Amino acid sequence: MNAQQSPASPDCTRRAFLKTGGTFVAAAAATPALAATPTETLAINGGPKAVTLPNARHTALTRWPRYGDAEKKRLHELIDSNQFYQELPLFEKEWKDYTKAPFVKAHTNGSSALTSMYFALELPPGSEVMVPSYTFVTACLAMRFSNLVPVFVDIDPKTACFSLEDAKKKLTPRTKAVVVMHSWGLPCEMDRIWAWCREKGLVPLEDAAHAHGASMQGKKIGAWGEMAIFSFQMSKVMPAIEGGMGVYRTREYFERGAAFGHYEDPGKFAADSPVRAYEGTGFGQKYRMHPMAAAVARQQLRGLDGLNALVARNIRALNGRLTQLPGVSEPVCRPDQTRVYYHANLLFVDFAKLGVARPTLLNALKAEGVPVSFWDYPEQHKLKIYSEAKWWHHPPQIPASMPGNAYVNANHLFVPIPYQDAPDVIEQYAKAFEKVWANRGKLAGA
Repeated sequence: MNAQQSPASPDCTRRAFLKTGGTFVAAAAATPALAATPTETLAINGGPKAVTLPNARHTALTRWPRYGDAEKKRLHELIDSNQFYQELPLFEKEWKDYTKAPFVKAHTNGSSALTSMYFALELPPGSEVMVPSYTFVTACLAMRFSNLVPVFVDIDPKTACFSLEDAKKKLTPRTKAVVVMHSWGLPCEMDRIWAWCREKGLVPLEDAAHAHGASMQGKKIGAWGEMAIFSFQMSKVMPAIEGGMGVYRTREYFERGAAFGHYEDPGKFAADSPVRAYEGTGFGQKYRMHPMAAAVARQQLRGLDGLNALVARNIRALNGRLTQLPGVSEPVCRPDQTRVYYHANLLFVDFAKLGVARPTLLNALKAEGVPVSFWDYPEQHKLKIYSEAKWWHHPPQIPASMPGNAYVNANHLFVPIPYQDAPDVIEQYAKAFEKVWANRGKLAGA
C-alpha cells in the first residue's frame, strides 16, 4: 500500500483513525483515558509493571535498521558478478520515478548532498540563507564552503518545523534562499513557505533527511523546493548505512550540483551546458555514493511505503490513547499532509501543566517497562563556530532567544516505534502511560 493511500496517514487525528477499522481500533475506543486508578501501585514504588512482554519481543519490534533476504541476496549478487556501479544509475532512476522529481543525483551522504546544493545556488559571496537553528550541523555549516551565511530561524512549538512567522521577521536584503527541515518526518507547510519565497524572490530548499515517503497535497516531500536533499544513513527512515540524494527542479541546478562532487558527470551533459567544459575535473570533490549502499537503498525503497503505512497505523493507535491524557499532544499534522516517522514517536508533554518534572516522569514510565527517552536537539545558533567571524563572510546574527526551540527541547519525549503489527505492545504501552498519569499526584515534587 502506498503511504498516500494509508487510511490512517492523510488525516493525522485520532477521530480519523477510529473511522478506519484498524487492527487496534476496538481496543483504543473501548479503553477510556486514565482507565488506571490511583490505587494501582506504580512499578517505581514496588508495584507490578504494566509492560510484561519479554525483552526479545521489544527488540524484535523496535530493531532498526531492518534488513532481510532481499538485501543479502542483492549484495551477494554484486560481489559474485563484480559489476557494482550499475547500482547507481538504477537507484537514481528509481528515486526519480518515486519522487517525480525532474533530476536527482546520488551522493556519499546527506552532508555532501547539502554541500553540493549550496554550491549549485551560485549566489554572490555573503548571501544569506534562512535555516532552522533546530537542525543538524551540516545544514548550516556546509554553507560556508560557498561563502554563504546562515540566518537562524525558530521552529513552531506545535510542529517542531520551520516557523514561517519567525522567518518573516528576519528577512534581510542579503537573504536569497530558505532551507527548511521536515522534522522527525512531519512535512513543513510547503504551500505557505513556497508562496512566501515566490513573493520575496527567495529560493526554497528542502532538507528531507527525516522524511522519506512523506507528502503534502499529493506531492512528495523533496519535490516542493528548487532543490532538496535526503540522507540514507542507518538511522533514517530509508537506511542504506550511508548515502544521500540530491533532488533538483531545473537542469541548471542539477548540472552544477552533480558536477561539484562527480567529476565524471560534465562529459555526460548536453553540448550547450555551461558545465560541459569542466569534463574530467568537475568542481573538485568526489561525492559518489558507494554502490553497495545504493544496492541496499534500492531494496529498502521497494518496501518503503508499506512500512511507513504500518508504522503510521501503530502510532495512530497508540497516540489516540496517549493524547487523551492531560498535557500530552503530538505534532500537528494537517489533513493534506502525509507524515512519516523518523527515529521515534515524538510526543509533546507540558510538564509545567502536568506538575511533574521530565526526569521523574521518564523514570516512572521506564519502571513500568516503556523505554522512553528524550534528546534535546543542539541549537545551532548557540554553538561556538557561529560566533567566530573567521569562518564566515560576515558574522551570522545570533538571536537572543528561540522560544520555539526552547519549548520543544524542554517539553518532549520519545516513545519507541513498533515496526511490526503490535497490538499487544501498544495496549501495554498505553496502560503504562495511563497508570503513571493516574498516579501523577504521587510523583509531583519527587
